Amino acid sequence: MKELTQRQNEVLSFIAEYYGAHTYPPTIREIADYFSVSVKAAHDHISALKKKGRLKQAGRRSRTMELVRSGEDEKIEDFVQVPLLGNVPAGQPVLAENSGNESISLPRSMLKRNQNYFAVNVRGDSMSGAGIMDGDLAVAERLESPDNGEIVVAVVDDAVTLKRFFRESNRIRLQPENPAYKPIYSQNVRVLGRLARLFRSY
Repeated sequence: MKELTQRQNEVLSFIAEYYGAHTYPPTIREIADYFSVSVKAAHDHISALKKKGRLKQAGRRSRTMELVRSGEDEKIEDFVQVPLLGNVPAGQPVLAENSGNESISLPRSMLKRNQNYFAVNVRGDSMSGAGIMDGDLAVAERLESPDNGEIVVAVVDDAVTLKRFFRESNRIRLQPENPAYKPIYSQNVRVLGRLARLFRSY
């Protein structure tokens, strides 16, 4: 099969993720809304994916797209179960709500190999300047030592928050992306993971 462009890979991954979450494919308008492009642009991406043998569709009817995979790594059933840890504030830190044994299903192609992930529901608007909105689903890669400037899920004094991470001389600064909120300074910060993917329902 022909190689895909970066955007075509993103569209294909979105279709696979949507299919995994809903058991049916998205419409072209839903694809256009997700990528903030015109319906024609979304249609062009779908047409390109069909020409490259990665999608097939039954006529012009809505929700009839099917993924065409090749190789062991691209099977439609090749999904990863990512634990859903609950709600994490993008605002003032609070104790995270534990959602028990819940998980979400994501295509393996969207995640790095040999890495562990978890998902959280975003609550609040302190990271709106980074495009992270209340109600988003954030997928984080587990790690303890992020680089400065990375967006992380962190525990501060037994409370959990989503902020941008900065290591200073004798403390950690957790920086919001909304001027209505003040930075959090602490020497007692434990990073759970850094932001890897963000999903939004329209």
